[in-house]
Amino acid sequence: MPETAENTQMATTYPTKQQYRRWGEMADKLDMSKSGFIAAMVEAGMKKFDESVEPDKTNQELREQRDDLKNELDNARERINKLEDRLYHSDSAEIRWFVSKNPGTDFNCLVEHLRATVPERADDHLTTMEGESVEVRGEKLYPTPETAQEMQQR
Repeated sequence: MPETAENTQMATTYPTKQQYRRWGEMADKLDMSKSGFIAAMVEAGMKKFDESVEPDKTNQELREQRDDLKNELDNARERINKLEDRLYHSDSAEIRWFVSKNPGTDFNCLVEHLRATVPERADDHLTTMEGESVEVRGEKLYPTPETAQEMQQR
């Protein structure tokens, strides 16, 4: 049925100037009047809504999702803490410590210090890595199967 004065009713809306401009541009692209465009978009929008609103998830499902996300967050925090500990005990941390305690030191003194502290730092590294990427069998060190596979792919 064509729109005529007999079968239409005026409806007023107050969009922002930006919205009104955007609606006008879209109406022009679709070769529609602004009022026709607005009416069509309102009808299209109404088709997407049902009168009854039901939640996407139950409270129990939301609690489970929250708990899962909290567990993920806790695991991520634990991993970050482990990585920060490794960084703290790394060669970089040792260099920072040595230079801060010995301002103006030269490269040779730094290398000598690193050589002298390798056994202590290696022991710290192995303690941290044991079970994750290194297996200790008696007095021998071996890569874990995962580490061995990762190294073969490189």
